Amino acid sequence: MDRRRFLAGAGLAGASIVAGCGSLQEQSTRSPPLVENRPDATYYPTHREGMEMIGTKQAGDYMVGLTYSYPHRFWTVTGTTAEQVSIRDADSVHLMASVWDPETNTVLPIQSGVNIEIASDGETVADKQPWPMVSQNMGFHYGDNYQLDGEGVYELTVSISGMTERRLGAFDGNFGTSGKMSTNWEFSRAARDSISYTEFPDKQGDQAALDLMSMEMIPTSQLPATDALPGELLGTAKGSDEVYAATWLSDADFLGSGESYLAVSVHTPYNRVPLPMMSLDGTVDVGGETAFDDALTAAIHPDIGYHYGAVVPATGDPTVTVETVAPPQVSRHEGYETAFLATPTVEF
Repeated sequence: MDRRRFLAGAGLAGASIVAGCGSLQEQSTRSPPLVENRPDATYYPTHREGMEMIGTKQAGDYMVGLTYSYPHRFWTVTGTTAEQVSIRDADSVHLMASVWDPETNTVLPIQSGVNIEIASDGETVADKQPWPMVSQNMGFHYGDNYQLDGEGVYELTVSISGMTERRLGAFDGNFGTSGKMSTNWEFSRAARDSISYTEFPDKQGDQAALDLMSMEMIPTSQLPATDALPGELLGTAKGSDEVYAATWLSDADFLGSGESYLAVSVHTPYNRVPLPMMSLDGTVDVGGETAFDDALTAAIHPDIGYHYGAVVPATGDPTVTVETVAPPQVSRHEGYETAFLATPTVEF
């Protein structure tokens, strides 16, 4: 993480603040003081920032949507520790990229990553990977604060690595290759500063969450309700604020004779936003014997969404134990930075 942040800031030392970027004092008015005594759970943030569309475009198998907002603080996660990334003097905007399947509108968390290059008049202004992150109003996306070289027209190029996650059902064979798209964007300070901004002095700190945005051009990263999951629902359990739902599939088209599939969906409370990039171990007992005892694999299925699963060489009624080895290694916007950091064990 330190290396990435160093690379992101390379070349900024000694540079003056460029036109259109504003000052730290001005930007800090967009980040009220953090809530005191924040709960170790999802909580209502101090404020909500709107966003503006840059555009959407297909990139190989993927559809990509780009949006932007004010520069803002967020938290990166290493292991079970969250570390705040503060707004820097030179930050101009917070850029966000969403990636999804154009056929099903399923948002695709891609562990291998996304890269955004920004160029102006043929010269590279920024070139780095945004962080995979979750926010209460936008859900899962890729985002980071970027420095621009003043107002003007920029060319944005988004590169997507092929998915390493297991693809199941209609996704089998898709998203294994990389994709790339480019689009032009005219940045102005006035347009950025007109983005909506609302503070919540009476609600901040409450154990609740903002509603997800309804975006016409970008699908919402929301997992199916538990009663809509395919297979036999084994139950739900609460971990360190996150919700685990386990389902047992015995007749999926990707299963062989005598096999079943365990799928464990993990999401935020309130809005069912997927929590990717966890490390989970699972134990499955069927008929009094251990049929599976190993790591669960990150996977994506059009009817299950992003989840952690395993093909189990057994059929019948299972007893399942899921151990969280590492919590979601995704960055968080305010309201999520104190949640989902423990390593619970749940049973079904």
